[in-house]
Amino acid sequence: MDGYSGQGIDLLRRCLIGTAAVTAAATPLGLLAPDSAQAAEPTPADIKPGAGISFPLLKQVRAGLLEVSYAEAGPSEGLPVLLLHGWPYDIHAFVDVAPLLAAKGFRVIVPYLRGYGRTRFVSAETMRNGQPTALASDIIAFMDALKIEKAVLGGFDWGARTVNIIALLWPERAKAIVSVSGYLIGSQEAGKTPLPPGAELAWWYQFYFATERGQLGYDRYRRDFSKLIWQLASPKWQFDDATFDRSATAFDNPDHVAIVIHNYRWRLGLVDGEPQYAALEAKLATSPPISVPSITLEGDANGAPHPESDAYAKKFTGKYQHRLIKGGIGHNLPQEAPTAFAQAVVDVADA
Repeated sequence: MDGYSGQGIDLLRRCLIGTAAVTAAATPLGLLAPDSAQAAEPTPADIKPGAGISFPLLKQVRAGLLEVSYAEAGPSEGLPVLLLHGWPYDIHAFVDVAPLLAAKGFRVIVPYLRGYGRTRFVSAETMRNGQPTALASDIIAFMDALKIEKAVLGGFDWGARTVNIIALLWPERAKAIVSVSGYLIGSQEAGKTPLPPGAELAWWYQFYFATERGQLGYDRYRRDFSKLIWQLASPKWQFDDATFDRSATAFDNPDHVAIVIHNYRWRLGLVDGEPQYAALEAKLATSPPISVPSITLEGDANGAPHPESDAYAKKFTGKYQHRLIKGGIGHNLPQEAPTAFAQAVVDVADA
């Protein structure tokens, strides 16, 4: 799960202690108002969550430090849309979103992040680094490998954070973004700030992962652990065992545990990253604004720590809109509300 923001203690207190049902807040700046936007053309046909069973045969490409495994749908000449998953999820979070966008003529690409699925490190000597800028750099290398100069980027959890980072550090590569839970830029320094006990409770797994017991426990019980996170983060999502098991195979990646543990320990400043990312992290630590066209989304039943929309709205200085997705929608918004997520991609691409 990801909701860690670098905007300081006040924002974190509001996002972790405040209400989980975020009120809709829009700053149109050229986009439609929320009510009319939902009815805007072109509108993806409504689809029942869970309609998608699987992606076609996965593809593989050498990209920087990785051999990246990814799914692709839609015409090869279409506007590229990259969709990024989070933890503990996988590419099947977008299994219903992808056909909606492909039907609209987009080239939809959904990669496994480092440490997930069939994505592998090229070298056994490469550090199994989970710091945010490393993951974002992977996606830039992936775009380069596919000769994609610019794309619409969408994501949730770790994927949303990665989308935010690319929009900030490489804005020329992002035509527009869709980000669940908004602005998720953080830093090690921000992660050192203690929160009130009730707020710290929401991050229980982060402290568990800081221990050797936590690493061993996650390795041994990674499926049980991940299913619990799904249930806590999306308390009203009635997913079945088959839906979970389809994604859980991604956690069998031999580097999965190392990447997850390093990610959360890095946030607390317990482990170092790699020197080549230091300048990038330093820039992110200033919490700069995002200038590319953006739509942020939030489910009305998100059980994961997340900021309130009005706490980050001013961080988006380009064309911007926030949408609250109702109906008991939790943290895995694209899988729980695929039509709403796809519509956001269509609308922000038009912006």
